[in-house]
Amino acid sequence: MKLVIAEKNIAAQKIAQLLSQVGAPKTDKVYNTQVYRFTVDGEEWVSMGLAGHILAPDFPDEILFDQKAGWHSVDAEGEVLLADVPDGLPRPPYDTKRRPFLANGINIKGWKVESLPYLTWAPIVKNPAEKEIIRVLKNLAKKADSVVIATDFDREGELIGSDALSQVRQVAPEVPVARARYSALIKGEVTEAFAHLVELDQDLADAGESRQYIDLIWGAVLTRYLTLAKFGGFGNVRSAGRVQTPTLALVVERERERMAFVPEDYWQIRGKAEKDGQEFKIAHATTRFTDKATAELVFSHVDGSNRGWVSAVAKRSRKQAPPVPFNTTSLQAAAAAEGIAPARTMRIAESLYMSGLISYPRVDNTVYPRSLDLAGIVSGLAKNSPALAPVCKKVLAGPMKPTRGKTETTDHPPIHPTGQGNPESLDGGQKKLYNLIARRFLATLMGPATIENTKLSIDVEGEPFVASGDVLVQPGFREAYPYGLKRDEQLPALAEGDEVAVSDIALEAKQTEPPARYSQGRLVQEMEKRGLGTKSTRASIIERLYQVRYLKNDPIEPSQLGMAIVDALSQYAPRVTTPEMTAELDRDMTSVAEGKESRDHVVDHSRALLAGMLDELIEHKDDLGEAISDAVTADARVGACPKCGKDLVMKTSAKTRGSFIGCMGWPDCDVTYPVPSGVKVSPLEGEAAVCPECGAPRIKCQPFRNRAWEQCVNPRCPTNFEPDIKVGECPVCAEAGRTGELIAHKSERSGKRFIRCTNYELCEVSYPLPARGKLEATGEVCQDCGAPIVVVETARGPWRICVNMDCPGKEKKPARGRGGARKAGTGKKAGAKKTSAAKKAGSTKKASTKKTS
Repeated sequence: MKLVIAEKNIAAQKIAQLLSQVGAPKTDKVYNTQVYRFTVDGEEWVSMGLAGHILAPDFPDEILFDQKAGWHSVDAEGEVLLADVPDGLPRPPYDTKRRPFLANGINIKGWKVESLPYLTWAPIVKNPAEKEIIRVLKNLAKKADSVVIATDFDREGELIGSDALSQVRQVAPEVPVARARYSALIKGEVTEAFAHLVELDQDLADAGESRQYIDLIWGAVLTRYLTLAKFGGFGNVRSAGRVQTPTLALVVERERERMAFVPEDYWQIRGKAEKDGQEFKIAHATTRFTDKATAELVFSHVDGSNRGWVSAVAKRSRKQAPPVPFNTTSLQAAAAAEGIAPARTMRIAESLYMSGLISYPRVDNTVYPRSLDLAGIVSGLAKNSPALAPVCKKVLAGPMKPTRGKTETTDHPPIHPTGQGNPESLDGGQKKLYNLIARRFLATLMGPATIENTKLSIDVEGEPFVASGDVLVQPGFREAYPYGLKRDEQLPALAEGDEVAVSDIALEAKQTEPPARYSQGRLVQEMEKRGLGTKSTRASIIERLYQVRYLKNDPIEPSQLGMAIVDALSQYAPRVTTPEMTAELDRDMTSVAEGKESRDHVVDHSRALLAGMLDELIEHKDDLGEAISDAVTADARVGACPKCGKDLVMKTSAKTRGSFIGCMGWPDCDVTYPVPSGVKVSPLEGEAAVCPECGAPRIKCQPFRNRAWEQCVNPRCPTNFEPDIKVGECPVCAEAGRTGELIAHKSERSGKRFIRCTNYELCEVSYPLPARGKLEATGEVCQDCGAPIVVVETARGPWRICVNMDCPGKEKKPARGRGGARKAGTGKKAGAKKTSAAKKAGSTKKASTKKTS
């Protein structure tokens, strides 16, 4: 039996489907893990997925010292792990027995400032992260005649394969092991990879492990230090890292430039011209007047003018070269310009790769290898993507000369569609990203676009004005790749001496703008330029900075906390915030991949760099703690308390862990406000920040992937008031022979909306309502359960709702969404009712919806 080890379950399944020679693979289970059995050349094969890393690096609980062994730790198996702790650090016995100090060493499991210098030099152990999968792997390895590692081909994938091999060797030390490398999960690629197996690249795996160890050490030490500097407050852990911190510093540096920017005044004179019914914009030939008096003098010459004469017409054609192939960074930047964040781009790209629709998405290469069947891919696109078929035919008609980028590697080709699979089944972000990749691929095989520029010189009362227009004359690659293309600015056909009508000439006062903030796509490109992170990690680093609230918005702004951390670290440990040190360590890891350096040497070098700056950080812990405290309060502020004038800030309830807005003057001031659930809350600025009705702060509420809204935080404010509406009669009360009215009501205390019977104490009938949208009673009841039907006005139009979340009619409706098979009526119940009719009535789940016709 041959065992194939893939990185994920879906890859294992795909490999089995592509290689199986006798029918479809058989899905089986070993313990609780799916495996796939199939036949190749009469031999039984089994493929399994690892779910990524099966071993996780960590520190032991303590470092011990004795005169014979020196500094060391003992792992779970009893193996002694030596620790190269510098002689300058104190050794036991210590004057105190208080943790982290032990009689024979140092405890490094607990977060204590005193243990950080020892943590820097602690040995690293690799513990099972996926015990069930390791159990299955060993079970199958015992029975295998040979093993093929088929994880992704990069540092990360090679390390995952190496860790899997270490587990295989524990139970089958002599079994033959080979490596399969492929760039796309399609028939030709996978078949070729398994026909030409190679050895696992241990140097590449060691380079991946070096990064894993270094990031663990730096992340653990810096994160613990920042957290201990000011523990508590609005969210406890203060994350930091070898790449994360200098990336944050880039954003903070740009924000400091913006804050220091002194705008300069300038003036422009612009207007409109028209000929034969076609209007176009004109501007004075002096683009910017820096002297106001001069600008006003010139404007006085043309103010009120209604005609001008064309003094010159100049036409010039230019060629716009087609783009180079996508690598990971350029894909993330292009996708970000289309509204897909880098981290989401990589998640979608991974799913497209696993489905066999695109090639491996983590690459630096921007040159197609000669072995890549470009014409075959284009033919596949023409067949499987009807929208691309016309341009595919033009590409196949030739000449097909692919563009080349500056980076050429031999591991994987640039990102491209495979021309296989069914892209028509995609929707949402998957479809959007696939189209971007497919169209970019076609564009790299096409000719340049020709753009004709027309420039008009127009005399208005003796003052020179100009107008300019661009027209796409020959689309070239733009026929396939319209992204970033400006709309044609067609000027009317004019000749020298022609008269044009002039209007709306105005003198406009303006100011120079500060440097633009980074977009997420631009930050990824800047990280690559500075040598920060890798193609595989940059997107996740940016996402992490958002998660820990160091960054906000897009274009990216640093939070006060993010700025405080960078400012403090820049003062006491400046090398932590600079890209140069991170780039130095990355070069060391590349040397490991090339076999020039050992893993241990590179990791020890990074430990020494960290240790060299830790002493001063610890000395200034209190200073940094105060800066963090002030910044956290500033980030949490939503406005001024209308009662006492102190800051109102976002807080977290110790009891419920829910968020609310409270006054910093507590306990002297007891002002609190609820926060809408399921939304991201941010304060407003300027006049919009204070409610004109009650004086409380106004906030912006941003639901996930929905339109944001603004509201006053005070639920009792007149701006939040909604009148009660009768929506029907209570079915439970009617069954009991009494009259009960169902009233839609908005709570002044919590701001939540619900429908409740006037006899609620007797029947307990209550229905939830959507948090927003004008409500309208229809007078109708649901045919399936008898609950009222209401209409809620939303941004997408009116929606009819049966408000009963347990309505049996909801089970009949097909589930919406990507999965298409989500079970209707799932969610938390607000309380079971005693009667069957009451059970239908009572729930706090969101109402399912149906659009009105």
